[in-house]
Amino acid sequence: MFIGNIYVIAAVAVVGGGLFGFDISSMSAQLSENAYKCYFNQGPEGPPFNDNLNCSGPRSLVQGGITASMAGGSWLGALISGILSDRIGRKPTIQIGSIVWVVGSILICASQNIGMLIVGRIINGLSVGIESAQVPVYVSELAPPSKRGRLVGTQQWAITWGIMIMFYVSYGCSFVGGQHSNDYKTASFRIPWGLQMIPAVFLLIAMTILPESPRWLARQDRWEDCHDVLALVHGKGDRNSPFVALELEDIKQMCEFERRHANVTYLDLFKPNMLNRTFIGIFTQIWSQLTGMNVMMYYIAYVFAMAGYTGNANLLASSIQYVINVVMTIPALLWVDIWGRRPTLLVGAVFMGIWMYTNGAILAVHGVVVPGGIDGVAEESMQLTGSAAKGLIACTYLFVASFAPTWGPVSWIYPPELYPLRLRGKGVAVSTSANWAFNLALGLFTPPAFVNIRWKTYIIFGVFCTLMFIHVLLLFPETAGKTLEETEYMFEDPAGIKYLGTPAWKTTTNTKHIIAIEHGDIEKKVIHEPDEPVAAAAPAEVTKETKETV
Repeated sequence: MFIGNIYVIAAVAVVGGGLFGFDISSMSAQLSENAYKCYFNQGPEGPPFNDNLNCSGPRSLVQGGITASMAGGSWLGALISGILSDRIGRKPTIQIGSIVWVVGSILICASQNIGMLIVGRIINGLSVGIESAQVPVYVSELAPPSKRGRLVGTQQWAITWGIMIMFYVSYGCSFVGGQHSNDYKTASFRIPWGLQMIPAVFLLIAMTILPESPRWLARQDRWEDCHDVLALVHGKGDRNSPFVALELEDIKQMCEFERRHANVTYLDLFKPNMLNRTFIGIFTQIWSQLTGMNVMMYYIAYVFAMAGYTGNANLLASSIQYVINVVMTIPALLWVDIWGRRPTLLVGAVFMGIWMYTNGAILAVHGVVVPGGIDGVAEESMQLTGSAAKGLIACTYLFVASFAPTWGPVSWIYPPELYPLRLRGKGVAVSTSANWAFNLALGLFTPPAFVNIRWKTYIIFGVFCTLMFIHVLLLFPETAGKTLEETEYMFEDPAGIKYLGTPAWKTTTNTKHIIAIEHGDIEKKVIHEPDEPVAAAAPAEVTKETKETV
């Protein structure tokens, strides 16, 4: 017997996204921890790298490699997930990801050297890549259209909870042992690295009582199972519910059209009629990284050290942004399906750009260069005091508050809505792999950037925020307030630009309309796919009906 409450289904599935959050703070919380810096120390004195009583930790490029190794594994995991998801199903793929996480966490927890730590983080990355790509697909294919953004967006909320929980666990464990090179205890970082296995074990077990994606079942010609799941989740068990019948008919129409494209590969994503949405999906994830948010999460300890915070004071000040991240994601979960995807992304890009430019200006005007870095940490290359330091911290908090309700959740919500059923698993896998490729690059880039170009690092991210605003304005269409099948038709609207579909700036959301359809208050004609998805025109009455929802 499966659970049919969509909120419970989403709450369980997005634990897979939470694993990414656990990884972020399991590393960011350790960067300023003496036990971590001493155990994995690389100088400047040594070997055996005593540094007297205070340790400087791994060299900047090595630390970048340690951080980025997870993203490297995630890039590969995301690509693998598309093949797995299409062949064995969304649900088993998520369960496999949880098993991989446990294996990687065991290696990380038992790490004897930097090499072993990197291998463990690569394996953990495989898991995060699988989960981050396929959890949004799974939830989006089960969610009703009027709540799809809210439910898929809970993946980002789970990430923020994972970050905050693991950060405070790491903070508590930082008091295990002493704070010098001669009295530290490795348990201070091994305990949190071991505890991060718990959510993966929960996910593995809890997924057994959740249903499979109805759209994947339909793709396998398991129509009775598909009908059962739709009735369970959207009809409260009633197989004759009008909305269940409508969804089933829409899925049948889509599958009938897609039978002519049964054998699809990743290359199909780059054919002319798919290229536009493929690049939109890829850049949604690329831009979410180029906002600089994950840089702020991984390396926030460096930023606050430059503002004068050290030791536990640094950790506590850093933790405030994790609380902000959790709280400020809630507005998106409540209203993103009403706001729409486009306005949310545009507003987020504007405000994040403002805070990045401001931080860069504060450091440029008031920052003092510290040769060799604060306390020998080269990445902490500048120092601020007084009101300038408070301004840097305030803008950092405001940046997080701007990302959390905008690009954070929408970067996961948007890609699954772009692709047709036959390519959804692979399309989201490719877009998510782009996320991890840039996560890896930025993980390697940021420590040397803080060392060498200092305040200009913020200006670079501010420019990226400006560019993403322009890109969204011109090319990102609105997908809120539509079924997944209607979104597919919108991209192939014969009245639009060839291969581009309906121009982005002409698309809007109409959530009230879709809610009325779900409640059976109004009827909606089923969209029949044209024989040739780009060139052929749809019947006049269907085109009119579709444009009402677009």
